[in-house]
Amino acid sequence: MMKFVDEYRDINLVKKYTQAIANITTKRWQIMEICGGQTHSIVKYGIDQLLPTEITLIHGPGCPVCVTNIELIDQAIKIASLPNTILCSFGDMLRVPGSKKDLLNIKALGADIRIIYSPLDCLKIAQQNPEKEIVFFAVGFETTAPSTAITIYQAQEQNITNFSVLIAHILVPPAMEAILSSNQCQVQGFLAAGHVCTVMGYHQYELISSQYKVPIIVTGFEPVDILQGIFLCIQQLEKQDFKVENQYSRVVHKKGNQNAQLLMKEVFEITDYFWRGIANIPNSGLKIKEKYQLFSAENKFNLELVNTQILESENCISGKILQGMKKPNQCPSFGTKCTPEQPLGAPMVSSEGACAAYYNYRLNQ
Repeated sequence: MMKFVDEYRDINLVKKYTQAIANITTKRWQIMEICGGQTHSIVKYGIDQLLPTEITLIHGPGCPVCVTNIELIDQAIKIASLPNTILCSFGDMLRVPGSKKDLLNIKALGADIRIIYSPLDCLKIAQQNPEKEIVFFAVGFETTAPSTAITIYQAQEQNITNFSVLIAHILVPPAMEAILSSNQCQVQGFLAAGHVCTVMGYHQYELISSQYKVPIIVTGFEPVDILQGIFLCIQQLEKQDFKVENQYSRVVHKKGNQNAQLLMKEVFEITDYFWRGIANIPNSGLKIKEKYQLFSAENKFNLELVNTQILESENCISGKILQGMKKPNQCPSFGTKCTPEQPLGAPMVSSEGACAAYYNYRLNQ
């Protein structure tokens, strides 16, 4: 078993798996990678360009920042604009456009908005500023939800009452089902998000694989990981043998991190969520349970969230990109009207966004 990162970037192994994929491919296949981290690796290393022309990689909605509801961003801006309030979030969120502005605009006008690296940092800020309300804008898939849950849990244990959370945590399996049940679905197999499965395991994908007759391969993020995942997926497709396989076994176990899952169940419950640029997906989001409502920003600030779609700029096709219907470089605004400095849509901002990946590695191709 390989142990070091450079082994997963070994050019000889890359050639070996590229040839192995070519050897077994007899038909046209379309595979979606779910995670934005995988998308960036694919584009950065040119993995899609190494594959046989019969294989198309479709970039999925695997960037939680990109699919954060515009309404929630507007509410975060509203909260940050209030006096005696400190809004905390991860750096990616500051440039994501709301309906009219982004958080960076509000920060430039004097709002106290702070980039944090762990939700637990918010508790320290709350203790240091007892006269102010500290709000964490929590964004992410199942990967980051446990850290938000432990922060809320500790806030209750420590009786830190000037802290609350605006929740934008979302779940991957319902999104996969929404894609597969669409009459526009082109996906024939999935590379599942390795980091999500580290927390949640992959037993929940078995029903999806069986019901929709698609191979689902839990896959890592390095070039050899991704090529191994594609090989396993094509192997199943060619044999019409549909199941879940775990390429990322050095990190992911079938049942995942059960302590993290128990913590999530303690603090959160499942709810519907409107994915930016896509649709309302039933049972695809998390909300804070009644027991911890003291720490709900929605409750504390009397926010009225109607969970509906707010239209993007007419020059932005990020919704089609997030659904895998278009590639970033097929957007008329790509690299001209839309850049990381002046983004029209969220996928150009986030470090996991497909448009940002193409801008960084494929702008002139």
